[in-house]
Amino acid sequence: MRECSRISRRAVLGLTAAALPLSTAAALPLATAAAAAPAVVGGEQLARGGVQVRGATGLPAKITARSWLIADCDSGEVLASFNAHRRLPPASTLKMLFADTVLQKFDRTQRYTVKDSDLADIPAGSSLVGIKAGITYTVEQLWQGVFLRSGNDAVHVLSHMNGGIGTTVAEMQAKATDLQALDTHVVSPDGFDHPGQISSAYDLTLFARHGLKNTDFRGYCGTRVANFPAGGKKTFQIQNTDRLLTGAMGLRTYDGLIGVKNGYTSNAGNTFTGAATRGGRTLLVTVMHPAEGSNAVYEQTAALLDWGFGGGRSAQAVGTLVEPLSEGGAKASPAPGAKGAQPAGGGASASSGGPSAGRLVEGAAGTALLLAAGAWVVKRRRRAVAAAEAAAPPEPQPADPGGGRHRR
Repeated sequence: MRECSRISRRAVLGLTAAALPLSTAAALPLATAAAAAPAVVGGEQLARGGVQVRGATGLPAKITARSWLIADCDSGEVLASFNAHRRLPPASTLKMLFADTVLQKFDRTQRYTVKDSDLADIPAGSSLVGIKAGITYTVEQLWQGVFLRSGNDAVHVLSHMNGGIGTTVAEMQAKATDLQALDTHVVSPDGFDHPGQISSAYDLTLFARHGLKNTDFRGYCGTRVANFPAGGKKTFQIQNTDRLLTGAMGLRTYDGLIGVKNGYTSNAGNTFTGAATRGGRTLLVTVMHPAEGSNAVYEQTAALLDWGFGGGRSAQAVGTLVEPLSEGGAKASPAPGAKGAQPAGGGASASSGGPSAGRLVEGAAGTALLLAAGAWVVKRRRRAVAAAEAAAPPEPQPADPGGGRHRR
């Protein structure tokens, strides 16, 4: 049996050696890809759940929002956050991305006469500024309708001027990709509730920071009141719905506030991104979905701004607002495992550089199959050897003192 044993050992060792490179090779591309993968957008710490803050204490105790973030507008440093990448319905704060996408396409003095078809696809229950078909508006007036009254009618008119709703949605999604707002999936340009329409506190802050670089964007979001056409020579006054800007509904105006955009739907609850400047420093705060309604989103924004201008001055960055790809920003990857709805076209990401469980199973299965094939080859070889030996004439053997025989 020595020959068969040698064959068996050689076969098993050889087949095992052949199998191992397959599972190892399966792992190598994953490890290489992981090593070359871009960093998580905003930094690894922002991808964690819960409050993220370093080097400072005294954060407001009564913040009930499901997600929030405070950042320095100029440096892009994130000073503190809570579930920064949690994907939630954005409501009308998504209009900031709409403005980032469309605002610079039309001169503010351009005039446009509204058609019935421009208003035909506005969702029922939308917030409206009061646009009427047959009336001619300047682009500036349409943007006042967007920023001051969060008018979905103004958004839809501008979208049709831009080539239609579908075109505008596609351009907004492309803009979000360029800004590296990777939690955002756009379904409609107005932020109205639609299945799958999501964003995050991180992304909304990106939209605001990018928009505030534009003089018109900054001017519109900081306008408190404006006269709006009512037909003929008549006008009516519209007021900004940002309560920290106007002091409406019993709130005090926030000192130094420069915008930016609020939102509310029955599904999204209240959302708000605000920016304020004090002592030459501009801070951005986004608050999404506080447990309470009414004024809570503004009160919690004001409390976070107060902290940022006060005790938060000593805070060390826990992340950063990345730069747009078109402006030289380093390409980043989505935050893995963010709570809430899944991002468009995305699933869970591997969190380590090693092979996935599925790849390990594939490698183990391949090895097992090869070893089984080896055992079958060995078994056939044994049978062939036995048959050959049985057919051969017996060789003369020396006498055995014990009277028996032995085989080689």
